[in-house]
Amino acid sequence: MQPITSDTPAPDQQLQTALIRRREVERLTGLSRSRIYALMALAEFPKPIRLGSMSVAWLETEIREWISSRIADSRKTAGV
Repeated sequence: MQPITSDTPAPDQQLQTALIRRREVERLTGLSRSRIYALMALAEFPKPIRLGSMSVAWLETEIREWISSRIADSRKTAGV
């Protein structure tokens, strides 16, 4: 186990900055690649972080927040 020093991010800070790749985003959301990019074009899905010329990843916290908001929205409309 790594000792926590002043330059070691706290566990909750690590989660906030954790990056996940597209396959993990697909697994977490249940969405296909094409649907993810279609929702991004409509500004209805978090934008990825560019890691390189051919590489992107998403902030895990933003994806989990997006999932939570979908759940909350479905619970609101389910009671109507």
